[in-house]
Amino acid sequence: MTPAARLQAVIDLLTEIDETPRPADAVMSAYFRNRRYIGSKDRTAVAQMAYAILRRHARLGWWIEWAGYERPTPRARVLAYLLLEENRNAGVVLEMFSGGKFAPARLTEGELAMVGKLESHTMDHPDMPETVRVECPEWAEGPMRASLGDRFGVEMEKLLEAAPLDLRINPLKANQQSAIKALAKAQITAETTRWSPLGLRVKGRPPLGSVDAFKDGLVEIQDEGSQLVALAVAPKPGHQVVDFCAGAGGKTLAVAALMKNKGRVVACDVLDKRLKRAAERFRRAGLHNIEAHPLTSERDPWVKRHKRKFDRVLVDAPCSGTGTWRRNPDARWRQLGPGLEQLLPLQANILDSAARLVKPGGRLIYATCSMLHDENEAQVEAFLQTHHDFIVKPVAEVWAEEEAGTPPPVEGPYLRLTPARHDTDGFFAAVLERRAEESVSEVALEQGEVDPVELGKAIDA
Repeated sequence: MTPAARLQAVIDLLTEIDETPRPADAVMSAYFRNRRYIGSKDRTAVAQMAYAILRRHARLGWWIEWAGYERPTPRARVLAYLLLEENRNAGVVLEMFSGGKFAPARLTEGELAMVGKLESHTMDHPDMPETVRVECPEWAEGPMRASLGDRFGVEMEKLLEAAPLDLRINPLKANQQSAIKALAKAQITAETTRWSPLGLRVKGRPPLGSVDAFKDGLVEIQDEGSQLVALAVAPKPGHQVVDFCAGAGGKTLAVAALMKNKGRVVACDVLDKRLKRAAERFRRAGLHNIEAHPLTSERDPWVKRHKRKFDRVLVDAPCSGTGTWRRNPDARWRQLGPGLEQLLPLQANILDSAARLVKPGGRLIYATCSMLHDENEAQVEAFLQTHHDFIVKPVAEVWAEEEAGTPPPVEGPYLRLTPARHDTDGFFAAVLERRAEESVSEVALEQGEVDPVELGKAIDA
């Protein structure tokens, strides 16, 4: 493809992203799948520019408005990006928007005026508001400032960067050093991660689909922060474990591998199709201790039938996803699922229901990929107010028990990871242990201090 043809492809791709109610990465995959004639180098160039523009959505929009243009269309954003970020001059831009074969159409009068005003400027401007400069949408500013305090600026700036490519080794098939050697055979450079004893960080963005180490199940793609959440589950061989919101199965894989294929892991989700797609990942990893169980809702009758039968229950709750903005920049601006006001009661309901599965002495692990206090610490505190038989197990204690070989990534009771502090996605996890002794309610029932019918209703709720 010529440089001009690549620009038109970027415009077409951004238009599809704007018009399709799906995440940008899914839209990109479909776009290239339907255009197999686009070569690998061209695909990489087009995708990189599209993502770079998505990461600058607010700033480009601010400049386009500053220049007096009508609205930030895909063409306008591409033009502004070329001038402000790539520092192209107006003459070069006019040549690329030539209207020739496969090239973008010639500039309109309005676009020409915008180009004239933006030429010689850079992406920064002293009048640009901080929320625009750090790409924080209006709905998230208050919650993010409340959660991050004086670290709002530094964390938001780190979220502007592209996320690194992390891999998790499959301990059934490899260790970190043998996986590094296997990747090196495919000309892929990797090094061990700082926090996770199972992690590798890869240099660049090599295509992994055709690499033997990936095809043979030695490694899986998983952010280091997500790996640390799986380690916080601390499953043992022979345990009975539930991944209550398994999704695509990333943490399910990690947990099952930590159990050395012994015991049982039940991967649950309300989206049956996602569980079916995850089955291929389980097979590639050589794991046969996983079974999938679709749920109709968080209150599925299956939960009641399996009350207090599991050693570990992981709740990777649906959330705002603010911790993943490095890899999902479009998620800041496009609400493709429930908003925060719907997520908060849903998270509480899921946590309450999943808690019924935990046996005395077992653990409930609540996790999100959010950086918002309301979705994290506040949810745990509210849960503990109504579930007196659960206590917080501090992360440092879990790490000491597991002898992970790496220092605990945080101080304090919870696993709270941020991009600027840990160079991972933003994650939160709380380990909640159910007391082994009888709960206060059970003792009260034996002593005749409560109505058994009312207590039964409460337990079954």
